[in-house]
Amino acid sequence: MPQQIRAVRGMNDILPEQTPIWHYLEQQIQDVVNSYGYRKIEIPVLEATELFQRGVGTGTDIVEKEMYTLADRNGQSMSLRPEATAGTVRAAIQNGMLYNQVQRLWTSGAMFRYERPQKGRYRQFFQTSIESFGMPGFEADAEIILLTSRIFKHLGLLDHIKLEINNLGSTTDRAKYRQALVEYFSKHKNNLDDDSLRRLDINPLRILDSKNPEIQELIADAPIMNDYLAKESLEHFDKLLSYLSEHNIPVVLNNKLVRGLDYYNLTVFEWTTDYLGAQGTICAGGRYDGLVELLGGKPTAAIGCALGLDRIVLMLDKLYNLTDKLSPYADISIICNNNDANIATWQAEKLRDQLKNIRVHVNYGGSFKSQTNRAENTKAKFIWIIESKDAPDSITIKCTQTKEISKHANYDDAVSWITKQF
Repeated sequence: MPQQIRAVRGMNDILPEQTPIWHYLEQQIQDVVNSYGYRKIEIPVLEATELFQRGVGTGTDIVEKEMYTLADRNGQSMSLRPEATAGTVRAAIQNGMLYNQVQRLWTSGAMFRYERPQKGRYRQFFQTSIESFGMPGFEADAEIILLTSRIFKHLGLLDHIKLEINNLGSTTDRAKYRQALVEYFSKHKNNLDDDSLRRLDINPLRILDSKNPEIQELIADAPIMNDYLAKESLEHFDKLLSYLSEHNIPVVLNNKLVRGLDYYNLTVFEWTTDYLGAQGTICAGGRYDGLVELLGGKPTAAIGCALGLDRIVLMLDKLYNLTDKLSPYADISIICNNNDANIATWQAEKLRDQLKNIRVHVNYGGSFKSQTNRAENTKAKFIWIIESKDAPDSITIKCTQTKEISKHANYDDAVSWITKQF
């Protein structure tokens, strides 16, 4: 027997029992982003590697160690997208969507990063990316945060998460702060781990994001970004905080929050939870005013975020056991006492015509008992029993939740009764 082929490590199947919770989450997100006037854009899974080198940054872990990169038949280096912002910006520039225009866009799908798989961190993972272009004011920052807050409110998660936020300042501010960090950490090279030593010359801000417990005391004593911010940067952030306070959005100021990508400036934020252990960030983003120009467009103000769908699904399931609650794949399951598949099929087709958006499942073959067992296993709300092929209009309907039995002398009466149940 040939050896069984298994999925690539860290790239998981989403089984039929799990897909309802994903559909539920995707629908909740779509409803909210649509209500804010954001329009969906679909971007390729495969892009030129240069897009991520220039956009995400050559000094990031993503570009240095985590991208899935290959050469096409013409020798061009291509990479599976590790995130969606760079691709969205590329698409918007290429299609003339940004110059002197305000755009609110969102996209959703699979991303790919080669890292050690663990619960909540996979090599193929799913994100919804929400991006806003052409609005330099703090109001755009607030809109993205309010939008994500509304998503979590709809999902029932708002009481189980917190908003952490920081101000990275302008490009000039960051350059001054970067130099201060280099000078500080250079004095303590002997205490830095290998990752931090590598980041010291490439992206010293990323040292602040280290999870190594052995250097946390060193990080705690490092210079603080706030001491290097210009007046304009401070005013932008203060107005944002005031605005969020007026809208009853509590925040946690985290001056060590830098995010893992090079393109951020001014506002950065994360929605985090204690329910998922080390993988506690379920949404993250910030302002990236220089990215459009960096990728070949005209200077354009921009802010965005990404929601980690895998982690939100884990959280929803842990809190509300939604996989079990949403798992039924039929509303009505049909069985026929004399095993006449044709009669069952005809009635199923009529029900689908008459009851829109109702899921109808037909049990084919086997004894009446085995059909009944299969119908119950579908967790359908109702079992529709055709008593006899000789009397196909004699229908019994069993409610699986209340155990109520409703008998009907003809098909139309049965339809009238069950319509009222939905």
